Amino acid sequence: MTERQKWIKNLLYINQKIMNIKPLSDHILIEPVLESEKTKTGIFLPDTASKEKSEEGKVVAVGPGRRTDEGKVIEMSIKVGDKVLFSKYGPNEIKVGGKEYLIAKEEDILAIIE
Repeated sequence: MTERQKWIKNLLYINQKIMNIKPLSDHILIEPVLESEKTKTGIFLPDTASKEKSEEGKVVAVGPGRRTDEGKVIEMSIKVGDKVLFSKYGPNEIKVGGKEYLIAKEEDILAIIE
């Protein structure tokens, strides 16, 4: 098996694992966008440099929505594939297949980037 085939097999395995994660209620599964290791001036930052948490990500899965006291489901305004800005310390971090994801409530989403 070539390196490319191994990489594709691993990617399919990770995607299958992600598909098994279905957020409940008004929760959203987000893949954070990794920040560039190169500054605007062209300086490369080493891994040891302190890095801020990303506040931007791509929505991978969404829950059905929040339930009211009467039992009515309020639909989510966020859709799979949306690029979003979220609050820095709101989401919970999880790891799936060695990759980091975030689970946030809809209220933690600040904006949709178009």
